This record gives sequence, C-alpha cells and structure tokens, in this order.
Amino acid sequence: MSEIAVTNSTCLIGLERIGRLEILPQVFSSIFIPLAVQTEVGINPNWAIIQSVTNLAVVAALKTQIDPGEAEAIALAIELGDVFLILDDRNGRRIAQQMGLKVIGTLGMLLRAKQKGVISEIKPVVMELEAVNFRIAPALVQKALNLAGES
Repeated sequence: MSEIAVTNSTCLIGLERIGRLEILPQVFSSIFIPLAVQTEVGINPNWAIIQSVTNLAVVAALKTQIDPGEAEAIALAIELGDVFLILDDRNGRRIAQQMGLKVIGTLGMLLRAKQKGVISEIKPVVMELEAVNFRIAPALVQKALNLAGES
C-alpha cells in the first residue's frame, strides 16, 4: 500500500541538520512539499514533489492563525486527500486535526520508520535531533520511546 505524505518545514530541517533526510522517502512512497515550505527550508531533495497550493482562499484563512508554510501544508493535504500530514507545531496540528487530516509529527514519522524497518531504533535519531536544538517535549519523547519499546 502506497502512503503519501505532505510535510511542513520542521521535520525537513531537523532531518537535514543530522544528515538523515533519506529516512523520509523510505517511509512514504511520495512526499509532497508545499512551495512555501520549500522556499523556507531552501532544500530540494530529488525524491520530493514540490507543489503549489491551488486553494489560496484556504491558505489566506489559515495564515491568520499559523505561519505560511503550515498553512500551505494543511491546504495541500486537503487538496491531495488521503495523505499523512507531517506537522510538529501544536497549534497547526490542532487546526489540521479539526479539519479531519491524518496528522503525525517527526516522532510519529520515526515510529513508522522503525515499524517499516528503515531504522532499528528511534532513540539514537531523537538524541541526534536534540543535539542540534530540535525541540521536543520530554514527555513526548518518553511516549514515543515507550511506543517503540525503547524506554
């Protein structure tokens, strides 16, 4: 079964900082990056599909509450349909969930990577992320480690 994801900048920036961007295309069959996110992060991996959002009214409405990258990521996820939305910001996640989207964060993506055998443990990757100032709430890290059977 092919799984498609739309990602916001946080996951991309974190994985790029630790040299582990290759995890994403091994977890999802297609990864869409909204144009605003690509502009923000300044990277264009060969596996990514950079796509403009067509419903600018949704983006404009969302931008009153969240940043442009998050707004475009949510709008693109709505346009594409049955996709995972990789989003870490609490407010953005709340909005996306209220809109009925399947939201996971960077930790959720790492859990999927472990389940699919892409990585053997999430803890080393989480520690690398924390070492480059990727902010993750300690309680969230503990929950993810428990789910991964690594606590």
